[in-house]
Amino acid sequence: MDDDRTEKIRQRAYEIFQREGGILGDHERHWHQAELEIDREAALPLTAGDALPETREVDSTDVLTVEALAMRTGISGDEAQELLDRLGNDRVAIEQAARNLKAKRRS
Repeated sequence: MDDDRTEKIRQRAYEIFQREGGILGDHERHWHQAELEIDREAALPLTAGDALPETREVDSTDVLTVEALAMRTGISGDEAQELLDRLGNDRVAIEQAARNLKAKRRS
């Protein structure tokens, strides 16, 4: 898995290098930026489109963690835990409920 991550970082660093005009000398910055981007993308939650087609539920190995849900949606950890406990693996319902909680807080 680490080899896969390294290859993704290598490819992204090259893309950044090309995007910035292919000027040599910033390879360390390109690599660091690529690491940040790849790691951030890996941490992003699955979308509703990633849910299992028959049930619209997320595979149990990909269930959102409480921390990720709370950080991404701006709700508290307790609220996130309650949503996960109540709604199980239904990613669409969890995301909608989290958005609703955040909207109520703004009102």
